[in-house]
Amino acid sequence: MDARFLGIADLVEVPSVAVVVDVMRAYTVAAWAFGQGAEKIVLAESLDEALALKARHPDWVALKDGPPAPGFDAVNSPGLLRSVDLGGRTVVQKTTAGTVGALAVQEVPLVLCAGFVVAEATAQFLRARKSDSVTFVVTGEDGQADEDLACAQYIARRATGVGTDAAEYVHRAAGSRAAAELAGGVRQGAHPDDVALCLEVDRFPFAMVAASQGSLMVLRPHPMPSPAGEDPA
Repeated sequence: MDARFLGIADLVEVPSVAVVVDVMRAYTVAAWAFGQGAEKIVLAESLDEALALKARHPDWVALKDGPPAPGFDAVNSPGLLRSVDLGGRTVVQKTTAGTVGALAVQEVPLVLCAGFVVAEATAQFLRARKSDSVTFVVTGEDGQADEDLACAQYIARRATGVGTDAAEYVHRAAGSRAAAELAGGVRQGAHPDDVALCLEVDRFPFAMVAASQGSLMVLRPHPMPSPAGEDPA
């Protein structure tokens, strides 16, 4: 498999497959939302769009980066979200980098969103699709975020079927600037367990597939492909 690792600003052509990686914290939070029963996640382009969607659908759950704010029900923290019952709910998510990355590749035929918590399921999805070329979108720090790059490289290795130990990749992510900022309280709207939860490997048995639905970009969980390697499409 030919794997490319690009920042959002480096996306100059439309690849056939894109994996958008945001470890700390957008796609760890998204996975936890599905784990807590959410049906789908609408990826909002802006805070105003998120609030407008919430206004039109009062039963939807709107969340954002940073501290709590009027109109939003939750913040982008896995530690805080893990106690919220989202059974059957729709979540509207707007974050600084993760949702931006997914919206940047909305014309791509297949878009997966990932973090360490869904790494193996994502790799299995790519293997089942027999993807020859995959573009990994490293969303943080203009494509330089080591936690996102480490996770992307790990998934790429696993997608080739190589028996790769996650430990070295998790270690890199643990030493990243994002991890230090979260642990040090620099980032608002956080829980003390957020770093550990973001570094948990294969917590959830599903990949997360984003696709256009009307004018919206919608993320849904997709169960891990069977061992037989059936095409998940």
